[in-house]
Amino acid sequence: MSQQTEDQGLNLPNPAEMAKTYAEVAQRASRIITQYMEKKAKDGVEAPSDEMGVARAFMDLSARLMANPYKLAQTQMNMMWDYFSLWQGSMMKMMGMPGAAPVAAPAKGDKRFKDEDWEQHFLFDFVKQSYLIAARHIHDTVAGTEGLDESTQQKVNFFTRQYIDALSPSNFALTNPEVFRETVKSHGKNLIKGLNNLLHDMNEDGQLRIRMTDTAAFEMGKNVATTPGKVVYQNELFQLIQYSPTTTEQYKKPFLIVPPWINKYYILDLRDKNSLVKWATDQGHTTFIISWVNPDEKMAQTSFEDYMLKGTIEAISQVCNQTGEDSVNLAAYCIGGTLTMTTLAYMAAKKDKRVNSATFFTTMLDFSEPGELSVFLDEGTIEGLEKKMSKRGFLEGSEMAGTFNMLRANDLIWSFVVNNYLMGKDPFPFDLLYWNSDSTRMPAAMHSFYLRNMYLENKLKEPGGITLGGVKIDITKVKTPCYFISTIEDHIAPWKSTYMGARLPSGKTKFVLGGSGHIAGIVNPPAANKYGYWTNDATDGNLPESPDDFLAGATQHAGSWWTHWHEWVTALPGGTAKVKARQPDAGPLKALEDAPGSYVKFRLDAQKQS
Repeated sequence: MSQQTEDQGLNLPNPAEMAKTYAEVAQRASRIITQYMEKKAKDGVEAPSDEMGVARAFMDLSARLMANPYKLAQTQMNMMWDYFSLWQGSMMKMMGMPGAAPVAAPAKGDKRFKDEDWEQHFLFDFVKQSYLIAARHIHDTVAGTEGLDESTQQKVNFFTRQYIDALSPSNFALTNPEVFRETVKSHGKNLIKGLNNLLHDMNEDGQLRIRMTDTAAFEMGKNVATTPGKVVYQNELFQLIQYSPTTTEQYKKPFLIVPPWINKYYILDLRDKNSLVKWATDQGHTTFIISWVNPDEKMAQTSFEDYMLKGTIEAISQVCNQTGEDSVNLAAYCIGGTLTMTTLAYMAAKKDKRVNSATFFTTMLDFSEPGELSVFLDEGTIEGLEKKMSKRGFLEGSEMAGTFNMLRANDLIWSFVVNNYLMGKDPFPFDLLYWNSDSTRMPAAMHSFYLRNMYLENKLKEPGGITLGGVKIDITKVKTPCYFISTIEDHIAPWKSTYMGARLPSGKTKFVLGGSGHIAGIVNPPAANKYGYWTNDATDGNLPESPDDFLAGATQHAGSWWTHWHEWVTALPGGTAKVKARQPDAGPLKALEDAPGSYVKFRLDAQKQS
């Protein structure tokens, strides 16, 4: 064992401090247990359900495995030989002899095993490799099972990975060298403090919501969402923010951003150095953004159509009113982009030409290949969600956040379990994780429509597949110049799916593939000089049928796609025309309050008792 794990002396923790911590743990535990029991007694006990069909999927898996006992026996034999090789290598290492290459090694970039003792100390190395051997064989056995339908295969693959990740030795105190050292050093105080952190994160329903950051370290308008501006319009669905100019002249065409309502808009305005809002304003754009309301039960019947008519179309009208222009440049993120393309199809049918261009960040329009999210999006799961939403009038924000976190469980769940509950540390202040934990709800009617018509039935890509505002929506009739930016590592909107959607509109389309993932690949300021992006200029306006063909003929560029987009939007007809800088409080619309406005400041966890 490394020197760090040796006895740290008799530097005992302060008895008074320990007593205070024990008392706080006992008090929190007692309160949570009492609240939980009272609620269960009041609500009655519900029978367990399998809305997602996970139990059925694994029963089917078991039947398929048992149907081929020879293959299962061969897998077990291979696993046994791997363990035999590991035991032999570990014994040689323990005796100080040079060992062979590891039987199993973590994937490059696996942060769970970054501590040097995972490799240097024979015992922790043995535990690590034992786990990796089991993980590999379990995963390969499940993934290689024949005869499962596609939906069942996706379910068993996904939840097997969740099981494997949960059982990692890094998640347990005695088998994580870093936690072990801290436990010896602090005489177990880290575990007591960790238990206190755990109880702090549980609500009265007994549900755990892991803190990813110190939320008290941030304040909207102070150190996040700080770009100066004014709320110049609001209705029951959104506030419209116009940002104060930083140049003497601005481009004539105003720039309106439509963020997703699954999250809050300030992912695009976290800090000065990575704010797309500030950067666009600094380039001379008259920048507006929609700040969606966080809905409650009174908005249960608010529909996807309302988000279009009272949301995007109303915002376009108000931006034109405020600036005196007859059209705007739009940009939209994720589900905000799905809404925006739907809006463009509606406007095309109405001969409404108030959109000069449209930019889509990681936006899905064709949902035929939604990636791992499909695990949560079959008929049974959606019916279960609808039952919950019918009682409350909305989908709780933490449920949506939990789904997304499961897609990257080691980074977004287990790393915080280790830090908060095993190491006994308080979460580190991090603006991106503050935003990630700032959940928003989904109105019941809107969310049901979105899940069923887009994900489940994939009707949006079909001409006339859905009808909104009395108009049959047909994306193929959209002739607005479009710019699509997707990211190569996106686990929420896989880039090959977004690429298929980019081929639907009939106007001139530019597709760009950025580096990194759903957030980092979009929030990628030029000053950072990270990730890069790919373009295929030979196919502008005529995208290849296959995303693989696009990438095969693409050119990689260093830096940020932001500058590339700026060149594209200003190269459109009339794109370089400028006017005197527009002040938010000098237009026809009344300035209601300072940015970031009141809608974005409502936090769901603000009501939770500490």
